[in-house]
Amino acid sequence: MLRYEQECWARGRSRIAGVDEAGRGPLAGPVVAAAFVFSREAAETGFSGCLANLNDSKQLTESSRDHFFSILTRIDGVQFGVGISTVAEIDRFNILQATYLAMRRAVEALPVPPDHILVDGRPVLGLPVMSTAIVKGDSLSFSIAAASVIAKVTRDHMMRALAVRYPRYGFEKHKGYGTAQHIQALLEFGPVDAHRQTFRPVRDALGIRRRLRGECPDEGIQLEIVPVQEAPR
Repeated sequence: MLRYEQECWARGRSRIAGVDEAGRGPLAGPVVAAAFVFSREAAETGFSGCLANLNDSKQLTESSRDHFFSILTRIDGVQFGVGISTVAEIDRFNILQATYLAMRRAVEALPVPPDHILVDGRPVLGLPVMSTAIVKGDSLSFSIAAASVIAKVTRDHMMRALAVRYPRYGFEKHKGYGTAQHIQALLEFGPVDAHRQTFRPVRDALGIRRRLRGECPDEGIQLEIVPVQEAPR
């Protein structure tokens, strides 16, 4: 988990930022990115100590994510930044560009700019310093794994807040993903401003509701939306 960080350290780059996002796939809520920087000492100490089981946030239980979040936000020798792209920005720019925007904002939120960035997945355009894209980086890089936990827990907190505002949709359970419960709520109550209007299941739900009210013809509108996502861990 420290291989990529060690390669950067060997090249004289001391401030390595891991960058990851949470929330690309859901039908509702923002996309959240985090940038996380370990000092070399903190990384090596944490890797063999209190953070020994740190991994991709998707591989951790909710209680484990909360546990690591508490450690990561309190230990010495680390810095992190969080970037958010709103639902309006997702609908305006598309989810990929909104994700890149959130990642750039996360890096810019760091107190001190990094020397190099390790980013999960594909290359990200527009980052302020040189970067290395790592497929499945959240399970291969300690810094990216830390960023994935910060991003995921931060976004989950935001979705719980949305659940208070919109209690009929179950955001606190599925975090905006297209589960059967969420699709049923969309069909029954319609989208709210927390929903990504450009995502097809949201558009289809709105179209079905209009069709049932006789407000539009039924050409091209599915009469059933099959949920394709399971609730996250």
